[in-house]
Amino acid sequence: MKPRGDGGAADGTNAGAAGELRRHCFCPPGAEHPERTRPPPAGPVGAYSHPVNSVPGPLLAGLTARARAAAHARSPVCPCGAATLADRPDGTVVRHADTVAKAHPLDTTPAELTSRLTLAARHPDILLPPLDPAPVDLHGRLVTFWPYGTPVDPDDPDAAPWEAAAALLARLHRTPAPEGLPVMRGPAKAARAVARLREAGPHPAAAPVLRAWATLPPWARAEAPMPHTGTLCHGDLHLGQLVRHPADGPWLLIDVDDVGVGVPAWDLARPAAWYACGLLPPGEWDRFLTAYREAGGPAVPAEGDPWPALDVPARALTAQTAARAVAKAVAAGRPLDEVEQSVVDACDRMATVPPQLVQEHAK
Repeated sequence: MKPRGDGGAADGTNAGAAGELRRHCFCPPGAEHPERTRPPPAGPVGAYSHPVNSVPGPLLAGLTARARAAAHARSPVCPCGAATLADRPDGTVVRHADTVAKAHPLDTTPAELTSRLTLAARHPDILLPPLDPAPVDLHGRLVTFWPYGTPVDPDDPDAAPWEAAAALLARLHRTPAPEGLPVMRGPAKAARAVARLREAGPHPAAAPVLRAWATLPPWARAEAPMPHTGTLCHGDLHLGQLVRHPADGPWLLIDVDDVGVGVPAWDLARPAAWYACGLLPPGEWDRFLTAYREAGGPAVPAEGDPWPALDVPARALTAQTAARAVAKAVAAGRPLDEVEQSVVDACDRMATVPPQLVQEHAK
């Protein structure tokens, strides 16, 4: 999730949350907390909030045509508005009117994707259901079709649906996982981000990120099985993974590529990481955590300190975020911005304080 704000409580409000933050900032005991005056991150809150400019290739052109055909099949009267919402190696997404077509990553297998699509179709009160639970092939990529959902408004961060996101996660985590569902891919995505950092070339910020990564237990680096694989997880939660469908309907989770069974605390790790890095205000973190607990979420205890369950996943997501930031900076030949530097600084602190290896709450 891309939070905003300086993460502090300069006026003295929310002192309890600020005190908890001081304890969970990846700093050694007794250390002064780093200055918390980071500016809001730039860019949209939602993953697909605005169209992107992209050079049409065979995949994009074919996907656009498939989206148009699917939209026209759904309605004889179509306004024919079209846009490319994302065009990245890990997914190309185009919209035509009320229909969205997505080309999934190259390494996606039909069986695993179908099991994830079937899960979404069976739980339309939690996950946006696909228009068809069977993917199709297009230029060697698996393609799926979805109804268009209204994303989080990037221009109104104060209206970010923290409570809705938390409640949806809690419901997902309490839903029995069907047999044969793959493992949640969060640790694997983090490992890929670190691998890209190693391939990106030299950069002074790479060393603290790699040191922090090395302190994590093997399961968090996708080098060993996760300690618990009985809980249904999203695998890549951020505010861009929420849409309203219909436009005046409830919030739903989107993007099933990483859905699977695993450690549910991973789904809370991105907001926890931003909070620990000083990028998510304590009040917004408290709203999210409180809503998750009130909805009966099993990832953290109902009362008391949640950090023994969250610490390892939050560290992993911090390292993943920093790895991506440094790799992008190397590729663009530019310095890190303030927010990117803040997560690298957090990695530097993490390397000096061992993680809390307690993962015994959710089983």
